[in-house]
Amino acid sequence: MTATPSVARTSIKSVSPYQNEVLREFPAMSDEEADGAVDQAQRTFQEWRWLPAGERAQLVARAADLMQQRRDELARTVTLEMGKLIEESYGEVDLVVDILRYYGEQGPELLADEPIAVDEGAAVVTNRPLGVLLGVMPWNYPLYQVARFAAPNLVAGNTILLKHASNCPQSALALEQLFRDAGAPPGVYTNLFVRGSRIGRIIDNPLVQGVSLTGSDRAGASAAERAGRKIDKTVLELGGSDPFIVLDGKDFDRTIDAAVVGRLGNMGQSCVSAKRMIVMSDVYNEFVGRLRQRFEALTPGDPMDPATSLGPLSSEEAAENLVSQIRDTVAQGATLVTGGRRIDRPGAFVEPTILTDVRRGMRAYHEELFGPAAVVYQVANDEEAVSLANDNPYGLGGVVMCRDLDRARRVAERLDTGMVWVNHPTSSRPELPFGGIKCSGYGRELSDLGIKEFVNRKLIRTFPTTSAIGFAQG
Repeated sequence: MTATPSVARTSIKSVSPYQNEVLREFPAMSDEEADGAVDQAQRTFQEWRWLPAGERAQLVARAADLMQQRRDELARTVTLEMGKLIEESYGEVDLVVDILRYYGEQGPELLADEPIAVDEGAAVVTNRPLGVLLGVMPWNYPLYQVARFAAPNLVAGNTILLKHASNCPQSALALEQLFRDAGAPPGVYTNLFVRGSRIGRIIDNPLVQGVSLTGSDRAGASAAERAGRKIDKTVLELGGSDPFIVLDGKDFDRTIDAAVVGRLGNMGQSCVSAKRMIVMSDVYNEFVGRLRQRFEALTPGDPMDPATSLGPLSSEEAAENLVSQIRDTVAQGATLVTGGRRIDRPGAFVEPTILTDVRRGMRAYHEELFGPAAVVYQVANDEEAVSLANDNPYGLGGVVMCRDLDRARRVAERLDTGMVWVNHPTSSRPELPFGGIKCSGYGRELSDLGIKEFVNRKLIRTFPTTSAIGFAQG
């Protein structure tokens, strides 16, 4: 690719959202350096692609072992950079270990040739890598989001360029070092310290064969449009405004626990958070009252302290944006049950918030609230619950709480989402596919589906030389 003059160098800063201070600063790559990284990834691909899948999987398995050994260090890095409660950071590291081990052990089998029964000769579908892939990843799960993209694609034989969110550079470097220490040759996995404004230029590089982006629907649309000019494959995991449907008052303690975990995990900064609580009218008042009690009992503090139950949001900007959404929604006529303000202490803290009486036309009805804020709706029956749940531009996940599993399954089947969990908050496992529809994106990550997103599923059809030659069609 012909080099163009570099833009002025800027820096990538790691800022603590708890103390609001710069932790470290890194120089951004020049355009020429980014081009060089793409070239190196392409050169490496020409060798990496032909290694046996089992050999590539061994690299990922070694990375799992190293991550387990570095559990404390990596968890602390995540908490320092984006404010996640330390116990949740440990949970994220553990999930990544599971993902790496899953593909390190199961990957070669998932990529095995798939024979097709034919009347003469043989037919087989093979899974072959595409080439250099660009991953654009967010800050909210700085290890997990990368692992679910990188692990399957490395085993599949692709090479990875990773543009991580600019506010978690230490996490980005730690992952690159992890794969290096696991034995990845130069160019197999490369971290790109580039500003967001330079992503399009990298997508335009003819050597880049695919893009996986986790982020906002606006960012996803932009990346897909850019990649589409080259007819490049894309996978998009975008926003979500997941419904949490409460169909009955049985097992109510479990329902409240699931609502709190589902909404406030990662301080509500998750695409699959239970952002819209849709509750039957006969249990609505009790649900709101008990949810309020749990929200108001949370203790803000240092996310490194295991006693802290309410951490900061990822940045001052994130906190101010959430408060603005809440303020505008209340001004439009919604009821503020609790919260809605910044907490008077240093750091990007926002009070856990409950909104009711939210209607069409209000910000909280149509927008994703990325933080500790729940919108609770009252409905009269299952039909109304499904209609309200589907009246949203997003379609990532959903939760249905009900003792009657047949009833819960009927409701789950009618939700326009990529995933539904019954009697449990939405979560992630390596063997389960993850992804959505509508403005939540397309494609799937994890499971056998995730490892086949960026491969050439090539048919090889063979005939004996004694067979008759038929008409060519296509």
